[in-house]
Amino acid sequence: MTIAIGDTLPSATFKEKTADGPVETTTEALFKGKRVVLFAVPGAFTPTCSLNHLPGYLENHDTILNKGVDDIAVIAVNDWHVMGAWAQSSGGMGKIHFLPDWDASFTKAIGLDADLSGGGLGVRSKRYSMLVEDGVVKSLNVEDNPGQATVSSAATMIEQL
Repeated sequence: MTIAIGDTLPSATFKEKTADGPVETTTEALFKGKRVVLFAVPGAFTPTCSLNHLPGYLENHDTILNKGVDDIAVIAVNDWHVMGAWAQSSGGMGKIHFLPDWDASFTKAIGLDADLSGGGLGVRSKRYSMLVEDGVVKSLNVEDNPGQATVSSAATMIEQL
């Protein structure tokens, strides 16, 4: 079953690379009592993700926060080393949480997994964005095509805030 507006995010633990080293964080710690923009990409360092999707959220970081959002997070089916390297190379370290869903367990739990084996990527996340308030999904924007980042873009999210 795919997560929908009004649903609560499932519990998960992520190992996030920070400037101080790796730390474990949970969905409860990230979302409880907060208003958070979460977006997902099929993979760190992939073209659309690195050249289009992530940059929009980095460029609009302050605008999003100024609309009453407490935090921004990106999730991908990658390990914490890859996500940490992507955070550093993109300039996003410390601005956005880069959450590694290394085994796609969170992605599968919310029903937004995609088999991209045909493109050599294996099981990945669909591209989406959502606004989460106190762990509950308030808006959800899922792309039909993983090579597009329009429905789930920062610009679309800003309109919904």
